[in-house]
Amino acid sequence: MGRSDLERLSKEELIELVLRLQRPQKTSRTSSKPPSTDRKEQRERSKPGGAKPGHDGHSRILSATPDEVVEHRPDRCSCCSAVLMADLPGETISIHEQVELPEVAPRVTQHRRLAVRCRACGTQVAASVPDAAKGTPFGPRVHAMATYLKTFQALSYERLQSAFADLFGLTVSQGGLMNMLRRAQGAFAAERDRAIAALRQARVIASDETGVRIEGCNAYHWVFRCSEAVVHHASATRGAIVVRTMMDGHRPEVWCSDRYSAQQGHADAHQTCLAHLARDVAYADEASEDVLPSRLKLWLHQAFALAEEVATLAASTLTRKRRALERSLEAILAAPTSCDLARDIQSKVRRARHQLLTFAHWPGMIDATNNACERALRPAVIQRKVTNGYRAMWAAKGEADIRTVVDTARLGPGTNAFKTILQTVSA
Repeated sequence: MGRSDLERLSKEELIELVLRLQRPQKTSRTSSKPPSTDRKEQRERSKPGGAKPGHDGHSRILSATPDEVVEHRPDRCSCCSAVLMADLPGETISIHEQVELPEVAPRVTQHRRLAVRCRACGTQVAASVPDAAKGTPFGPRVHAMATYLKTFQALSYERLQSAFADLFGLTVSQGGLMNMLRRAQGAFAAERDRAIAALRQARVIASDETGVRIEGCNAYHWVFRCSEAVVHHASATRGAIVVRTMMDGHRPEVWCSDRYSAQQGHADAHQTCLAHLARDVAYADEASEDVLPSRLKLWLHQAFALAEEVATLAASTLTRKRRALERSLEAILAAPTSCDLARDIQSKVRRARHQLLTFAHWPGMIDATNNACERALRPAVIQRKVTNGYRAMWAAKGEADIRTVVDTARLGPGTNAFKTILQTVSA
């Protein structure tokens, strides 16, 4: 806006413009911006990390099955210098462990076909081609390691090539690594289909999405979550067609998401993520002098408190607290305000008013926030920041399949990413 534009503004418009410029910048606490974008002075005023006063310390758990045990016995008495015989009974007074990684080197097995000449008829007979010669020279563990490092440690092909050479002494070209990953990704299709089938039978589903670059264009990484499965999906669009295609006609009883329109209307009931709304309210409370954002902030604190204890309350108590929150919200939405920020946040809450306390109608079945989906998306966001996206759509779809299988397996006990990947590519 230039000087001539400012001269045409009325006094009221100039006052409003100045007030807008004086508003605080949005941070990770008052918006969906990541903490890394916060200004330095704000980070310097933040509370220090680490253990708080009074926190009980924790130490590393000792191994129950050590590979080697070395006993250290005293040989002389510290009092009279008498020799302590080796057959004297000893008592363990402390245990100290030293942990070391073994040297890792590729194990190469050569399969040599031999030809033998028959003494009876003179025919030269060659051995059949072994199975090892019919496919890739790299075994399942090499495929699993490449998949794990590329997908869950966000290594580029160049860094992945260096990691194999430096850590394992294995020389693989970047093209060979790309082919290796493409072969490994095909092994996840069956488990992905099972996860999608479980999603299409779920009563409660949550969803979220984030932007990603695929083939140099803007695209999106979606995640759908239920109690039995976590499904990742790469798509070129952010539209509702992605949800309809994924659900294939299935309509769950409850859906949880943020307020984005493409994620609305896919279930009989909907829970709006209160964490998203709380950030908007926090910004309005910080920037506005009106009391309405403060009232909404207090109301959200009460809603979060109800969500924490919802599964432990009796039905009558839960109904009473829910109705009290509904009456309180009615009063807040009916309150007059002259502040545009307060009016905007009031409008946002009014549009989602019937989706804020759905968790109280389904105690223990649905969360008040969509944090589980946001946590599932976090590795994809890190991958986007580190590698700037995917060169090809097959890579994005393949990585989504891998994350689907691994995150679904994590819903059960005793699993980790590499173990799941190795079991899948070895099947």
